[in-house]
Amino acid sequence: MKKSFFSFFLVLLLSGSVFAQEEVSQEKEKDNSINAQFTEMIDDANNYQEYKVVKQFKLTQLQKNTVQELESLNKTIKASSDTIQNQRKEIAKLQQKLDGTNEDLASITQEKDDIQFLGVATNKGSYQTTMWVIILTLVLILLFFIYKFKNSNVLTKEARKNLAENEADFEEFRKMSLEKQQKLGRMLQDEKNKQANKS
Repeated sequence: MKKSFFSFFLVLLLSGSVFAQEEVSQEKEKDNSINAQFTEMIDDANNYQEYKVVKQFKLTQLQKNTVQELESLNKTIKASSDTIQNQRKEIAKLQQKLDGTNEDLASITQEKDDIQFLGVATNKGSYQTTMWVIILTLVLILLFFIYKFKNSNVLTKEARKNLAENEADFEEFRKMSLEKQQKLGRMLQDEKNKQANKS
């Protein structure tokens, strides 16, 4: 009888430990959030008049779990805050790089749009306008000088023609004067000869 009682007791003890392990594993599988733990503690609590009587170890366990959960949340918040700070610093660095790149781009665009003219940075449009005005002015001056040259050439040709005519007239006048002088010289000689013969 002792053996059967001992066997029964041993089977009971083993089955109790198996049930306890199953309950523990089931508790682990349950929702372990703070809200679920509060709900479970309230459901498991005994009623006394209008109050709930809670077992102290459950309250202590809930406190411990709450503190752990809060610490975990604080660590998560701190890690998130650190991540946010790092991301803000990275964003600030990237913003500085972007501003620098935009300034470089604006400078390069300005350099591309500007041309150095007589040591002064000039806009391409202004440069082209200035160049066309200068070219047009030079063409007008050239046309003016061509006109003056042609006009002077015409006057020069006319002057040469007049000079040639005057030279021809002068040559003719000189010949006539020479002939007249020779005629007068002969006449004078003839008169001298006549006078010489009379005496």
